[in-house]
Amino acid sequence: KDDLFDYGNEKIGKPTGIDIKEQKMTLPLIYTLNNCSEKERRWLINSVKNHNKDSKRVKEVIQFVKKNGGLEYAVTQMKMYQQKAFDLLETYPDSPYKASLEIMMNYVIDRKK
Repeated sequence: KDDLFDYGNEKIGKPTGIDIKEQKMTLPLIYTLNNCSEKERRWLINSVKNHNKDSKRVKEVIQFVKKNGGLEYAVTQMKMYQQKAFDLLETYPDSPYKASLEIMMNYVIDRKK
């Protein structure tokens, strides 16, 4: 979920583009790199490696990732793993521990900060 906050879809008070500025390869960016043209891939890699302090360029990278499905892919993966975790927990008897884990999983997915 934290990877999504970096792209500014939710108003949380965290500045956008921090992960890009720190040259972190997050899931939305990795997905986009794997699903764009070679020319676009070179531009993205160059932007993250060499222009990560340029606010205008970082905003362009954010928009490119959004436009090319990086955020949607990350959300889909997040929800898939959440469901896998719930499925695993379902095999255990009800208990305060199980309930706490379910609450935590929902919090991690639904959090706004």
